Amino acid sequence: MDVILLERVEKLGAIGDVVSVKPGFARNYLLPRKKALRANEANKKVFEANRATIEADNAKRREVAQADSKGIDGKTVTLIRQASNTGQLYGSVSVRDIVEALEADGAKVNKGQIVLDRPIKAIGVNEVKVVLHPEVSVTIKINVARSPEEAELQEQGVDVMAAMFEKDVAGFTEDYDPNAEPGEIAPETADSEEAQG
Repeated sequence: MDVILLERVEKLGAIGDVVSVKPGFARNYLLPRKKALRANEANKKVFEANRATIEADNAKRREVAQADSKGIDGKTVTLIRQASNTGQLYGSVSVRDIVEALEADGAKVNKGQIVLDRPIKAIGVNEVKVVLHPEVSVTIKINVARSPEEAELQEQGVDVMAAMFEKDVAGFTEDYDPNAEPGEIAPETADSEEAQG
């Protein structure tokens, strides 16, 4: 199906381009959201008659989006969530969580502007794209941690899961006696148990 684009659509084209798309994409996305018109003679005439107005309106919305982007670009939002010892969240971070965190931080965005390929299901720092206008997009960082202290470490670039794993391994190797028979307690551990008993 051929359509005339009324705004820039990523990977398709710019305003006024006549592009061929799958009928379902046109019917379910482009046409209902007023991003395109069916490419027939009547619509081509209507588009050409209104082209200057459409382009001026787009330029105005782009300027507003660029002004808004200055307050959002590069922003880091911290979300404290419960997680297992392996770093897997109990639940996930969704678009709504990100919108609420940004609004609490003073940035106005809506759910449709946040591009989250898949829900965030583990602790760590994730980059998320925010599309304020078809021609203006910025990147924000979502820092998901189990505590404010952990979030601070992650902001400094520390991989808290790797650090925790190394600490556990170091603690395990201190108690490990390679000469002990299977089921036998390491000598220093046996001494400390006798002292306690």
